[in-house]
Amino acid sequence: MSRLDFYRSLATPSDRRILFMVLDGLGGLPHPETGLTELETARTPTLDGLAGRGETGLTTPVLPGVTPGSGPAHIALFGYDPVEHQVGRGVLAALGVAADLRPGDVAARINFCTLDGDGNVTDRRAGRIGDEIGRPLAGRLDAMVDPDGVEIAVRHVKQYRACVVFRGAGLEGKVADTDSQQTGVPPLAPASLQAGSERTAQIAQGFVERALAELSDQEAANGVLLRGFDGYVPLPSMEHLYCLDAAAVAAYPMYLGVARLAGMEAHGVADDPEAMVAKVLEMGSKDFVFLHYKSTDSRGEDGDFNAKVAEIEKADGVLARLVEEFDVVMVTGDHSTPSSMRAHSWHPVPLLVASADCRANGGQGFGERSCVQGALGRVRSDEIMPLVLAHARRLKKFGA
Repeated sequence: MSRLDFYRSLATPSDRRILFMVLDGLGGLPHPETGLTELETARTPTLDGLAGRGETGLTTPVLPGVTPGSGPAHIALFGYDPVEHQVGRGVLAALGVAADLRPGDVAARINFCTLDGDGNVTDRRAGRIGDEIGRPLAGRLDAMVDPDGVEIAVRHVKQYRACVVFRGAGLEGKVADTDSQQTGVPPLAPASLQAGSERTAQIAQGFVERALAELSDQEAANGVLLRGFDGYVPLPSMEHLYCLDAAAVAAYPMYLGVARLAGMEAHGVADDPEAMVAKVLEMGSKDFVFLHYKSTDSRGEDGDFNAKVAEIEKADGVLARLVEEFDVVMVTGDHSTPSSMRAHSWHPVPLLVASADCRANGGQGFGERSCVQGALGRVRSDEIMPLVLAHARRLKKFGA
């Protein structure tokens, strides 16, 4: 019996509601002047109060020493083994914008890019064009006729990002990115990474060539880079596994994509605390609400310590307005994004679970160092879901 099948055998309904709040990139490293991380520096009365009456610990997103991307980090949070269930960014992007994905389809993420007269990439993000340019360009690519008899759909995602879905017989998703992540060189040709994906690579090459012709009148976005090819294989839903009527609230499409992959009802909102609170409060009939807060990660990647502190404080304010609506509250990050590193890192992430069934931590607050001493100890991210389900009285006893 697989681990997921085991959880399914124990899952049972309950009237206890769960708030599953993810502060993207929450974990950090100490500031050289104060010795405090961004989370330890922030004023977080709500998180500290929950930590005092709840239980804390540290979570490892994948395995010790492994720096995760946002996709696998979130897949793990919902209880799926991120190594076993590897999902390409193209599939998540397509699901994030509610594209019509069916088993057997192959999806890839598109970056509009800028090419010079010799076909070399000068800007991998086309000057960060906005939605007002990216959306109609995606529409133009979607309208192109495919001569290979394969259905191709292009959908705008955000700013300079879009996605493409290939549908047809005999398609496999193991195709290399065309983005070398360098400038001054031409895009790479789509290449099959394993037997069976040759046709997909050939079709992708034809798509790129037609896209270049279609975009030839553009100054900035006159080329495309394809990334994250993968075939769509649905995951077993959270309703099927955990008996949960689950919803997601997020501002960025990729996180809506992960939520849809797990069978959640996904709701996009503006990247604004007021909008987040209002939408979560609309979900009063849902057993489980996943709330994604992105800006903590963005400010960490900017390398702005103080701005990340400010975003953590805003997130604490959001939580303050929601906490009384739920019986179980879980707060963590998908990974650490220390502002000193300007990138995701492998460092364990603070974790908090609060319910009526906790062994209270006391007055330690919520931060990296206090969580080292917490009652939960060290857990893997894919172990958080069963822990939360137990606090919601949603797992039956195992055995006699």
